Amino acid sequence: MRGEVLGLERRRRWSDEEKLAIVSSVGIDGATVTQVAQRHEVRRQQVYAWRHELKKKGLWSPDAGAIFLPVDLPAIEDMAPGPETVPSVAVELRLVGGRCLRFDSAMEAAVLTRLIRAVEKA
Repeated sequence: MRGEVLGLERRRRWSDEEKLAIVSSVGIDGATVTQVAQRHEVRRQQVYAWRHELKKKGLWSPDAGAIFLPVDLPAIEDMAPGPETVPSVAVELRLVGGRCLRFDSAMEAAVLTRLIRAVEKA
C-alpha cells in the first residue's frame, strides 16, 4: 500500500507563554485535558508533556492559583503558660521558581526571613 501526502505538514512552535496558557486552561469551567487539547489541535500527551516541561522550568505549579488568607493568632505574651500552649508544626512554603522550603512554625521571623532570602538567591 502506498501513502500519499495530501498537504504541506508543518511543525508548530509554541512559546512558553502559549504553553502556560494552554496548560492553565485545564480545569477552568470543568475543561478536561482532552477538551483543551482538541480546542488547540494538539494531542493530550502534548499537554501533559508541556505541563512537565513548564514545571521543570519553574513556570507552572499545580497550586499556581493558591490563595493565602491572613491568620490572626494571639501574641506569645498573651498566651497562658502551661500545657495549653500550641505545639509547633511543620510548615511548607512554595517559592517562585518551583522551590519548596520546609521549616518549623516555632522558627523566629528574622531567621526565616534570612533563610527565604538565601534560598531565593541560590
